Amino acid sequence: MPEAYRIRGRRAAEIAAAIETAVAAGTMSPGSSLPTLRALAAELGVNPNTVGLAYRLLRERGVIETAGRRGSRVLHRPAHTPRHQIPLHLPPGARDLSHGNPAASQLPSLREALLRVADETAREPLLYGLPAEDKRLVDLALDQYLSDGLPPGPIAVTSGALDAIERVLQARLRPGDLVAVEDPAWSNLLDLLPALGLRTVGVAVDNDGPRPGDAARALASGVTAFVVTSRWQNPTGAAIGAQRAVELRRLLAARPDVLLIEDDIGHGLADTPYHPLCMQDGCPVTEHWAVVRSVAKLFGPDLRLAVLTGDAETVNRVRGRQRLGSGWVSHVLQRAVVHLWASEAVDRPRVSAFYAERREPLIRALAERGVRAYGRTGLNVWIPVPDETSAVVALIQRGWGAAPGARFRSGARVGLRLTVSTLCPEDIPVLAADVAAALRPDLDASRPA
Repeated sequence: MPEAYRIRGRRAAEIAAAIETAVAAGTMSPGSSLPTLRALAAELGVNPNTVGLAYRLLRERGVIETAGRRGSRVLHRPAHTPRHQIPLHLPPGARDLSHGNPAASQLPSLREALLRVADETAREPLLYGLPAEDKRLVDLALDQYLSDGLPPGPIAVTSGALDAIERVLQARLRPGDLVAVEDPAWSNLLDLLPALGLRTVGVAVDNDGPRPGDAARALASGVTAFVVTSRWQNPTGAAIGAQRAVELRRLLAARPDVLLIEDDIGHGLADTPYHPLCMQDGCPVTEHWAVVRSVAKLFGPDLRLAVLTGDAETVNRVRGRQRLGSGWVSHVLQRAVVHLWASEAVDRPRVSAFYAERREPLIRALAERGVRAYGRTGLNVWIPVPDETSAVVALIQRGWGAAPGARFRSGARVGLRLTVSTLCPEDIPVLAADVAAALRPDLDASRPA
């Protein structure tokens, strides 16, 4: 710990806040050792239990770790430093395929929808006292859930998928609980869980989603929740198939106490069907469950809107807590989504084909060069590599930016994620040759002219 910095405070919350502020400001750097409980207690003139409680709060917030006799230290990447914000420095002219964004050319114009909402609000202003959820949005969402075999139930509207997942977790879990997550998984989710004080156990994935053997081990380890991606899994593009869904439902049925959260990120665009894990023959597989659907990939990330359904108790807890905080998601946004959804502003088969026409040829071109890659659905391709750092650097030298797998994995094999949304078909052979050369320098001469 730098000599210039001294931890201050008399209460546990004050001590924890002082340390967290120092970490956020860079005054205490990642990996810095913290004083022992007794040493800091003596310095501050407080009971060691007070310092112990402060350290526990920091562990639950994902700021520090405690390693037995080695003491406590600042995490090398504290929870308030999201993985996706770790910069990737690219030279001028390089193509950035690390971003994870949908193709801007495939997103609808918001102009007509927002103008229609503006006309509606001119006639009937949106003021306090309205229901939190727009009825037309609820009806649309409910119809689509029903068509996918889910039972009629309450609908909540949140500010995006991550907000929905966070609210469901907070409704049912406590700090210290163990959560099963895919490995590799969405980086934002991996950041969120330690920030909530939750511990994770990874479940390996293949093209069909979570592997049953790994899922069985995770469920046997005492997890209290399982977060899965139905389709368009980020970063691997996995999609839960019919047989895999049967196998996972069987495992979950043996642990009905587990909270199941399904993030159906590909809803509306996926060219693979939705196979719910939460339902079997019309009956819930687990006591508490939620299915989340965002409009980020369909209409644009900045709309910040998702819907969720689930068991009544969980959804009502989410809605009740929301009323005490943010209150509701903007009705302007809700109504805009209604107009976009109802007017079929997106040619969904065409957009789905747009991504497939980039993802699938890239995977084939890599395979022709001896490089295995994955991407059954969605806008990303996952490539296992021997050495992540050298592969990222080698690709940068060839003019491509790839997202390092460290952003997405905990125990999974190292790899890279490439987002295909900004690629043109003519880019694919060049990119495939450059990836192959980055992984196997002897192939460097194979790049097309």
